[in-house]
Order: sequence, then structure tokens, then C-alpha cells
Amino acid sequence: MPAPRMRTTPLPGIGVQYDLSTREHRQLSVIAHRDGTRTVNVYRADDPDACAQSLHLTGAETASLIDALMPAHHSPNLLHTTDLGLVAERIELSAHSHWNGRVLGETRMRTETGVSVVAVLRRAEARPSPAPDFRLAGGDTLIVIGTREGVDAAAAILGRE
Repeated sequence: MPAPRMRTTPLPGIGVQYDLSTREHRQLSVIAHRDGTRTVNVYRADDPDACAQSLHLTGAETASLIDALMPAHHSPNLLHTTDLGLVAERIELSAHSHWNGRVLGETRMRTETGVSVVAVLRRAEARPSPAPDFRLAGGDTLIVIGTREGVDAAAAILGRE
């Protein structure tokens, strides 16, 4: 089976477009926007120049899709949190967030939601177990764990602008 063909095209001022031709000769593209969002396009089988479906994904939605396509959590040695009624998610902090430049403790995340922030991803670094005096920055991705309701509440708190 031949390897899938991938073409990369820089889009000045926008980001990068990745075009994929599948083994079934279907055309897909992903535009990686500079702001961290992604646009996924699926083209018609009968006309590869006509877009049949286009989805615009946030950074967090993109991370969830990556997790679904390439699950790293299928190791038998890892705890399956959903079996315990817990979820782990990534929540991205907007550059315009109310919390940009403030310390983690000011969010009162654990007190208000019961959710724990287990790590913060910043650029190419991971900061595990951030203390309450950890200063947040726009573009940070917080890895949180808690109940579904707690994680949704945490996302609402962190989404405040």
C-alpha cells in the first residue's frame, strides 16, 4: 500500500495548509491557523476541488480530536479516569483572558469547582503540578482533572475575558 501523500503550503499571515490524498484518492486539508485554531476540509469524491464539509476547531477541540485519532491513553498501566467518574481535559487560556498575568490561586479553581490543575503547557514546556503562585499567560493550556460538571465549570472560569 503506498504511503499517503501530504503536501504543505505556507499561507502568509494565516498559517500552514496540509493537504492529504488518501489511498482511496479522497482529498482532505487542514489549515493550522496562527491563533492555534484549525480548519478541517473534506472535499467531494466526484470533484476534488469542491469542498463538501468544513469544520473550524478551537485549540481545545483540536487537542481532543488528536487524542481520539492517536490515543496515548490505551496503555493498560494507565488509570482510566472515566471508570471513576472523572475526566481529564485540556483548557486553553485565551490571550484576552481575565486570568492572563494573574496567579493560578486567584482563579479559586479547586475551591469553586473541585477540579485539579495537574499541569500547564506553555510553548514547548510542561509545568507539572503548578503551585497557587504560578503566573498564568495567554496561550497556556491547563490540563485539568475532575468531574464532568467540575471541568465544565473550570472551563467557564478560565474562559472569562
